[in-house]
Amino acid sequence: TRIESDNPTSVLRLPSESELLNYQTKQLTGRDDPPKMASSTVSFIIIIITTTVLLPSLSSQLSDLFPSNNPPPFLGKHSHPIKQPNHHQQYRYETRYFSQPLDHFSFLDLPRFRQRYLINTEHWVGPSRSGPIFLYCGNEGDIEWFAVNTGFVWDIAPRFGAMILFPEHRYYGDSMPFGSKEEAYRNATTLSYLTAEQALADFAVLITDLKKNLSAEGCPVVLFGGSYGGMLAAWMRLKYPHIAVGALASSAPILQFEDIVPPETFYNIVSNSFKRESSSCFDTIKNSWNALRSEGQKEDGLKQLSKTFHLCRELTSVQGLSDWLDSAYSYLAMVNYPYPSNFLMPLPGHPIREVCKKIDGSPAGSSILERIFNGVSVYYNYTGEVDCFQLDDDPHGMDGWNWQACTEMVMPMSSDQNTSMFPAYDWDYSAFREGCQRDFQVTPRPRWITTEFGGHDIEHVLKSFGSNIIFSNGLLDPWSGGSVLKNISETIIALITKEGAHHIDLRASSTEDPDWLVEQRATEIKLIQGWIYNYSKKMKATFEI
Repeated sequence: TRIESDNPTSVLRLPSESELLNYQTKQLTGRDDPPKMASSTVSFIIIIITTTVLLPSLSSQLSDLFPSNNPPPFLGKHSHPIKQPNHHQQYRYETRYFSQPLDHFSFLDLPRFRQRYLINTEHWVGPSRSGPIFLYCGNEGDIEWFAVNTGFVWDIAPRFGAMILFPEHRYYGDSMPFGSKEEAYRNATTLSYLTAEQALADFAVLITDLKKNLSAEGCPVVLFGGSYGGMLAAWMRLKYPHIAVGALASSAPILQFEDIVPPETFYNIVSNSFKRESSSCFDTIKNSWNALRSEGQKEDGLKQLSKTFHLCRELTSVQGLSDWLDSAYSYLAMVNYPYPSNFLMPLPGHPIREVCKKIDGSPAGSSILERIFNGVSVYYNYTGEVDCFQLDDDPHGMDGWNWQACTEMVMPMSSDQNTSMFPAYDWDYSAFREGCQRDFQVTPRPRWITTEFGGHDIEHVLKSFGSNIIFSNGLLDPWSGGSVLKNISETIIALITKEGAHHIDLRASSTEDPDWLVEQRATEIKLIQGWIYNYSKKMKATFEI
């Protein structure tokens, strides 16, 4: 496979099998160098994922610190309404609402709800010139937060003469069925319409109606999405190919489901991100769980832990603190960007490196838990403005993403005692199911997503039935292990960057962007241009006939 860069004389060479094995060895052991690419252009790397046979029972005494029924760490918990006026000055949009059916797949006379969407037509060249429409598939949170954190779409819209559209995902932000979040989240009956299928139908109905009202039926639609939104973008391209000409699915773990990728993949990648910065940092974190458990069992242990970690309220169990630390490490791996960012938290560039510096460089005599606190403070308090930390009060509360994780977005997770810095535990579906039945009175359907959208034998399926999808991933992102990491065909492309993190390509461009990121975005622009050109060419040929 040869992918041409902007430089017509520069052609990427895919690494040989021996180079791939060398690179994989480096990922697992931290030794040796990654394969060198023949061009400076963004690296397209085929990653071979090998299945590790889990031990029959990892009966670690720490398993009680790490329950397997926690929802996967997506971004929704960090989304929030945008109040700062500077964001609106940077990205101008009009807020509108569209009346959506509650259930697209029923003919019952059910109440409708108002779906919020953001629209910008400032640079749109209009239907007479077949101006494209860039549609971002809303994630599990407030759509304004995703809009201001998806600068790539805003950056490239002027050069394409494109309209920008950010529809909000149902049950998030202001797009609440039944009139309010309280009513929408009341019980399993009211939440039953919160599914990926319904969300995609919302997007399809909205864009179809909007194009009709603007006499823009001939304008091509390009889909964008990151994380869960990237999954939606890929699935929408597959389910509604007549509505969108292509999709950029960034950091989209469409394979993170039952019996597709090893369940330990996510935490192995998180662990490797720390280990590559400092083996002693990795070891300190790995050993800290024992220290945490031992301290918690002492007579005044919970009180001392609350003091050590500067918590606002005294702990009632070690579990809440364990979850808090797990979240920090996982999110740090996701946003391990090479420059300072304020995406999830205010963070320095290469934040994991800074965390490990704090852990390794703690004053002599510091306990292991004091070292851990110094490290995670980079994530939770880099600005130094926080006096005490508030843990999540109810991690099993009526939250939209928790509901999705308990119904169809069932992503098996485990932690391997040999390769992970986290406490070892197996994926326990029975315990997961019991938790969902307790919290939501619902039984998960772990095979539904792959039945509805596919996933098994993905290479054959996408090659036979798919086209015009970019799967972009950075190998520092723990979700990359559940995404598509090889080119499937000439039109289903995997863009892989060794130093990239969670959908970094969708971030706004800046002077601090490394060369590989600039080149990655240039490749994405070129592919999108090709989709629009081919669509226009086909439309022209149709009219001439």
